[in-house]
Amino acid sequence: MTDTFWGVMSAVADREPNRMVVVDDYGRSLTTAEFRDAAESVAAGLVELGIEPGSVVSWQLPTTLEAAVMLAACARLGAVQNPIIPMLRNAEVGHIAGQINTDLIVIPKQWRGFDHAAMAAELGLRSWSSDYETPVTANTPLRLPMGDVSKLPPPPTTNNACRWIYFSSGTTAAPKGVRHTDISAIASAASLSERLGFGPSDVYPIAWPFTHIGGIAMLVTSLNTGVRLVLFDVFDPATTADRMAAHRPTMLGSAVPFFRAFLDAEHRHDGTLLPDVRGCVGGGAPIPGEVNQELIDTFGVAGVVGAYGLTEFPNCTCEWFDGPDVGRDVGPAGPGVEARVIDHELQLRGTQCFLGYVDESLNAAAFTDDGWFRTGDLAEIGDDNRIRIVGRLKDVVIRNAENISATEVEEAVLFHDAVADVAVIGLPDPKTGERVCAAIVLAPGASVDVPQLAEHCISLGLAKYKCPEQIVFIDAIERNPMGKIQKDKVRDAVQLVLTND
Repeated sequence: MTDTFWGVMSAVADREPNRMVVVDDYGRSLTTAEFRDAAESVAAGLVELGIEPGSVVSWQLPTTLEAAVMLAACARLGAVQNPIIPMLRNAEVGHIAGQINTDLIVIPKQWRGFDHAAMAAELGLRSWSSDYETPVTANTPLRLPMGDVSKLPPPPTTNNACRWIYFSSGTTAAPKGVRHTDISAIASAASLSERLGFGPSDVYPIAWPFTHIGGIAMLVTSLNTGVRLVLFDVFDPATTADRMAAHRPTMLGSAVPFFRAFLDAEHRHDGTLLPDVRGCVGGGAPIPGEVNQELIDTFGVAGVVGAYGLTEFPNCTCEWFDGPDVGRDVGPAGPGVEARVIDHELQLRGTQCFLGYVDESLNAAAFTDDGWFRTGDLAEIGDDNRIRIVGRLKDVVIRNAENISATEVEEAVLFHDAVADVAVIGLPDPKTGERVCAAIVLAPGASVDVPQLAEHCISLGLAKYKCPEQIVFIDAIERNPMGKIQKDKVRDAVQLVLTND
């Protein structure tokens, strides 16, 4: 990988200017040439706002054309861009912006009932915002700053400097800033481009946050292979699959809630809604066996193709649709990736490995002495080099493919007057993969229910999607001599209560 992201994108626009690259749920679309031109206009708009190469631009936009164009615009300018998941709120955004010294944040004024502009003002952030509440049509122009492209500086020519900062979804209580270069960002698409067989006739709908590192990975995959991306800013299990069907998708992904919605919609339409589907791609939490089999039976696919990666090391493995035992594991390491297991932990090195954390004090623990990245996940590698993830060292709950720090939730719950002690675990859920369960020891004479606990956690700045969905009352939280919660014993206690209920 010797080019910049902008170089890759410009070359595709020159070679295939009329090829459709990205569409959204509102009937708007961009060819590669239109995409390039829009990105340059937005880059110029950022210049007029005082942004220059090397400036830090955070952006928190829903999954629409604006998100894809904003990503490309920052790359054109050579800014250091920081995509932020739209669900994050004051506590997380304040932590992120403070750690990286954000020069400008681009946001909706309001979106889905939340006032992003007020949040930015409260945090003291310089912002640019636009109206995302007015209904969008096929003719709605991009809700982004625009400017005179003649005032743009030359495109960046270096590809090994930090140009992307993504924050992990919470393997610790505070999100960790992950620094990527153009080289590692481009390499994040290598496994997907090589193994999923995407081509110009493919259509892949995306209803997850484009601000995940998966956004850049799928955009580069589209540029590499010709697959058309269709962006959905809201996922409604009752309606989204029907709207996706209008685009004739050939691939579906990527987590249990999405697959469940696709299956339910297909059954409602007697098996005629999504006739072009040829593959399903999974990520995040494992796909339950019964869901995998139902996808096989309903769509005639080989099963859910496994892929694995982290914000620090995205898309490091992927299966083939015609590979052996699809869905059994996450496939072998991808192009340019080496994998090994040391003391049961999966360790990686390769082109898409990140530069390091924003907080440099975290780097020593993240890498081995010989330079391998420590994933924190337990794994096995077979004689055929296929990787099977068997557990994780990191204390997270994976809900709707989002990593939720159990520690962060525990800290919020403990501030409730009714709670004497708490441990947060993930329980299997057929709709979300895992649900957040708070195992609570009540204070004497106290009581609390899920809505009350959610209201309390949100009042402390916890994002809504992280709040406990289930409470199980237990007698005690067992800890080791160092005071660390023994989650295996908590799980046993929770299962005992649930079994006896």
